[in-house]
Amino acid sequence: MKILVVHGPNLNMLGTRETHVYGTETLNEINEKCKALAEELGIEVEIAQKNSEGEIIELIHYAHGNFDGIVINPGAYTHYSYAIRDALAAVALPAVEVHLSNVYAREEFRKTSVIAPVTCGQITGFGSNSYLLGIRALKEIIENA
Repeated sequence: MKILVVHGPNLNMLGTRETHVYGTETLNEINEKCKALAEELGIEVEIAQKNSEGEIIELIHYAHGNFDGIVINPGAYTHYSYAIRDALAAVALPAVEVHLSNVYAREEFRKTSVIAPVTCGQITGFGSNSYLLGIRALKEIIENA
């Protein structure tokens, strides 16, 4: 089993960016946790971070035929990127949307996800554990498909 983890815009700034919201953990630390969990679960994981909407879409297209599923944190694109939504729908792979912060406890505009309707589910508000829960959930979804 092979899962693609996609980090969206500004996540490369984790550890220094709005630490009162996102904490002090860096993206590299989150990636290491994802890799360790994948090894523990006996699955392969590939991880990428892109700030550009087009590059995220290219990653999603690349997943088609190369991966069994996608864990994605679209960042701010969550709220308005119909292009990322359509790319996920087009590849028709099981996907889980994750967010570090509880988007429903934040600004009003963050409470809408155009991505969620084309995913198996959404995990939000658990910091880096959102990714780990997403990987675990996606593995189970793929196994039970």
